[in-house]
Amino acid sequence: MSDPLSYSPEELGKILKVSKGTVYELIRRGEIPSYRVGKKIRISQADLQVYMHAGETPAKMSNSANIQQSLEKIIIENQGLIICGQDIILDLLTRYLEKRNPMLRSLRSYVGSIDGLLALYKGTANITATHLWDGETGEYNIPYVRRLLPGQRVVIINLVYRTLGFYVAPGNPLAIQDWTDLLKPEVRLINRDKGSGTRVMLDEHLRNLDIDARDIRGYENEEMSHVAVASAVARGLADVGLGTEKASSQVSEVEFIPLTKERYDLVFYKNDLAKSNFQTVLSVLQSADFRDEVNGMGGYDTSRMGEVMGEL
Repeated sequence: MSDPLSYSPEELGKILKVSKGTVYELIRRGEIPSYRVGKKIRISQADLQVYMHAGETPAKMSNSANIQQSLEKIIIENQGLIICGQDIILDLLTRYLEKRNPMLRSLRSYVGSIDGLLALYKGTANITATHLWDGETGEYNIPYVRRLLPGQRVVIINLVYRTLGFYVAPGNPLAIQDWTDLLKPEVRLINRDKGSGTRVMLDEHLRNLDIDARDIRGYENEEMSHVAVASAVARGLADVGLGTEKASSQVSEVEFIPLTKERYDLVFYKNDLAKSNFQTVLSVLQSADFRDEVNGMGGYDTSRMGEVMGEL
């Protein structure tokens, strides 16, 4: 996904300091391109940048070395939140944050765990979700935070635990149960994209088992989400994929083979803890109504939600 950060018309109005109606009129006239996600209108960061700099010459634009990062930094400096991660629970979290504080601007960046940590390091996000398993220690997230945010003081707080496993055709006709079954010559894999926690999980297990990924049919074929992987299996484009139990419930004609329970955490800087917007995040994670709604969605273990898993 080349431009994971996007805005609603309301968010765009706040950035441009115009009314929501003006934004809709700009969209109607075609001055700002938009796209739909279900019934919702979204505007990509790239299209917004093109609109904002439409009157500039190439020479002027070349002097704006940080155009791509400027909007994110404006939002962060004004006590807004940019939350990286792909699970739908983060959309629910954003909605609860806005209910608690209507003035809090929370935007979602739909990137994988590694890209999220890098965005946090570069200052283009201030919260990221991650589920990176380390094959040497068996530990989640902390080893990667140390490597990708060197020298930074951060807090790691649990959001949920999720069950990770294989998506297979109903009845599991190829009897896929474990990592080594991916080597069966008749098995075609559909993989996740590089940088996602699920891809890291697979690669770490292959390394531990001394399996050459080139021996797995379809290893090079990638999808950008758990639902897309499950859909590829359901449509017969692949025989197996790796993803969460929750995503499998959203796709018919897919059976889920559980493998492990993974930890899904939020990471942010320790010196942000005292800020009001982060206190709002903590209050949501500790609230019974948020936890109850997550439990009602199914597929999540909230037993340690809001608990500090590590400080670096």
